Amino acid sequence: METIKLYNERRSVNFFDKSKKVNSQTLKDIINVAVLAPSAFNLQPWRIIVAESDSAKERLMKLANNQEKVVEASVSLILVGNKNGWDDSNPVWAEMLQSVGGNQQMVDGAKQAAAYLYGSDEVRKMKFAESNVGLLAMSLMLAAKEYGVDSHPMSGIDFDGIHKEFGLGENETVVMLITFGYHDEAKPLYPRRPRLDFDKIVKVI
Repeated sequence: METIKLYNERRSVNFFDKSKKVNSQTLKDIINVAVLAPSAFNLQPWRIIVAESDSAKERLMKLANNQEKVVEASVSLILVGNKNGWDDSNPVWAEMLQSVGGNQQMVDGAKQAAAYLYGSDEVRKMKFAESNVGLLAMSLMLAAKEYGVDSHPMSGIDFDGIHKEFGLGENETVVMLITFGYHDEAKPLYPRRPRLDFDKIVKVI
């Protein structure tokens, strides 16, 4: 699909056809394309929990203000950010060393920069996790549309409750949910509301 057409046709779908499922290979394909999204130092401080079973979706819906789209959609993705994804434990650093031909000085410099930029206080850690996962989120929704799958991002949720219910780590944070499925054609989409354009949101200095 052409990129501009993709942007125009992607919609946040509130009503999903429960009878239509996203097959596992399509889900894998969507995610494998979406992870081409950029991230700081290519650290990819994210993981995805896929709620696919009825029981998992029911548990999640209770922590998402009982929004029915969570159980109507084929799957609901919990996007998780790693606030410590900048530190030495991230295996991407080893990959980076290989990518730069074993230049340890370059990698050490990048590590020091990342530690300062993203790990020097709790606010920066959270910004690091959320900003990078935000890039992945939009990439996921666009990739889904390319494969004919509809989606809906969700932040009206119990972040702490989901963290506890789904056993996230101490350094992880729930960033948002995204539902994947197929629009229930019997329930029309709400009209697309206007967006603020260049003249309203941009200040050139």
